[in-house]
This record gives sequence, C-alpha cells and structure tokens, in this order.
Amino acid sequence: MSSTLKDIAQKTGVSVSTVSRVLHDNTKKYKISDETQEKVKSVAKEMGYRINTLARGLRLQKTFEIGVIVPDIANPFFSAVIKSLAGELRKGGYNFIVYDTDEDISIERSAIKSLLEKRVDGLIIASVGQEFSHIHKVREAKIPLVMIDRCFDFLDIDSVSVDNVKGALLAVNHLIKEGHSRIAFIQGLPGTYANETRLQGYKQALDEAEIKIDEHLIVGDDFRSLNGYLETKHLLKLTSPPTAIFTAGDLIALGALEACRENGVSIPKDLSLVTFDDPVFTSYLSPALTAIEQPITKMCEMAVAMLYRRMRNSDDERRKVLLEPKLNVRNSVARLSALSNITHITKKQ
Repeated sequence: MSSTLKDIAQKTGVSVSTVSRVLHDNTKKYKISDETQEKVKSVAKEMGYRINTLARGLRLQKTFEIGVIVPDIANPFFSAVIKSLAGELRKGGYNFIVYDTDEDISIERSAIKSLLEKRVDGLIIASVGQEFSHIHKVREAKIPLVMIDRCFDFLDIDSVSVDNVKGALLAVNHLIKEGHSRIAFIQGLPGTYANETRLQGYKQALDEAEIKIDEHLIVGDDFRSLNGYLETKHLLKLTSPPTAIFTAGDLIALGALEACRENGVSIPKDLSLVTFDDPVFTSYLSPALTAIEQPITKMCEMAVAMLYRRMRNSDDERRKVLLEPKLNVRNSVARLSALSNITHITKKQ
C-alpha cells in the first residue's frame, strides 16, 4: 500500500498541510525552513511517496500539461524550439505533449482537437499557417494560447516571432553590398507567415537598391531540403543564373549545397549563399554558412511567460512581440568581382 501525506506527517512530526506544501513546491510562499523541507523530502523518498497528479489536477481543475504543436519536428529550428520550450515549462512544473503536423493543416486541426480533449492547460502553436479558422475557434473558446514563430497579424492572439522582414533585409542587403544583383530566393511554404514576411523583406531590399525583381528567381514551395535541392538545380540551368541565393530556411540551404556539389559549383567561389535560420551546424559546414540567427531561447522564454500570463487572466490585452534577428557573417559569400563565370560552369553540366 502506498504511503500518504498523513503517514509522512506522522513520521516527521509536522502537519499534513506542511507536508503538502513541501511536496508541491510551495515552501517559499509559506516560509517553510530548509531543515523541515529536507526532513519531509527525505521521509517521502524513504516511504516511496508519489504525488497523485490526477487527484491534484481534479482538485485544482488543472492537468499541468501544455500542448506544443510544430510543423516539422525534423527541422533543426523547431527541434531547438521544442528543447527550449521544454526547459521553460519544466521550470513552471508543467509537462508537455508535442505534436508534429508535417506541414499539414488537417493534421494540425486534429492535433488541436486531441489536445483540447486531453484538457491541456494551454497551447503553444507554431502553425502551418496557410489557414487559420481552427486557430480562431481556440481563441474564441478562451483556451490559453500563444503562437510562436508562425503567427497571424490579423488575429487577436498572443504571439512571439522574429522580425522576418528585417531578417530578410539583412540577408539580401549583405549580398547587395558584396556586389550581387542577380539574387535568387528559394522560398518555403507559400502563404505562411514566415515565408511571406521573408519574401517581403527580399523584395523590399531589391526595391530599395533599385534592382528590378525577376520573378524567375523566386522559386520553391516548402521548407525542406528536397525543395532546396531541386530549385537550385533549376536555377543553375537558367540562361542567366543567379550569382547568389537566399534561402528561406536552413534545410532548404542544405539541399542547395548538395545541388551545387553535384553540379561542380563551388561556394562561395562560384555562387554565394545566405540562409534564414542559424542552427548550430551552419558554422561547422564547409564553407560555414552566412545566416540569419533567430533568438530561439528568448523567443521560447517569452512564449511561455505570455502563456502563463494568459492562463492567469484570460481577459488581459493580447500582445504581439517581434524579436530582433541577427546576421552572422561567415564564409559562404564572396564579392561579385571574385566569382567565377557561373554560366560557363553550369553549361558544362
């Protein structure tokens, strides 16, 4: 038979309420001494006591679980987001359930339905982002919700993301500064917040530099490596290929690198490359990739803090936060004058 709070109280000589406060991490609020805490925890461990989370949840009308939904768990960016969110949620005493939607709106809808049926205390969602009616329904139901990375400007929902427009401006302006004007953009999933804002920044940089936008240089249809691989192959075959490529995500960049390797195109000697997202491996590639870094840790800290705030007060004003991106210059960009004749190189393929 398992031990109870009463059993521990009898053995330690303190009240049942004190035992409960120690084992549920409420010691600071009730100013319980370190000596009493240590005694209670030691006896609880000795007696094999386990907190009945189901009973606790029923009593407090909480499950102490948060639902986390991301579009692609294999993407290094979202893997880092999950890891960072996990650390923040654990600090608050919450468990979490992660759903990978595989960039599919129908799976995202099912994931939200499943999590709500599990009565999670809140949701943190990086949406696929092409359609939002199901997100709006969660908001209307007053379920605590924070959007992260992929957001909707027109929805009254707490959100935190990086300034994608500014990040794209930093990337493309860096290429322009190095003399490039034939700059291709391999985009991610069209219609999503992250993609459209990065596309906006790409076009804005070209407009401000009075460089005509060539729609033939805007290609791609998702955030995965195969997209980068196939579209780079296509770009290299153009009569007038780009001298530089800006990719909307790190996996796209990896696909682009593979296509260049197969075509005998050297980066940055023959072609310059900059990517959005800066996972740890970018600095270990050869060449190390110039990339736009997103402040993932800060983004996740703010998302969890905003969720806790919403859980405490469902009627507080909604907040939308845009964090600053950072350009990390490495070895994948060369001045245009230093480039080889890429047209000659690609025509030999």
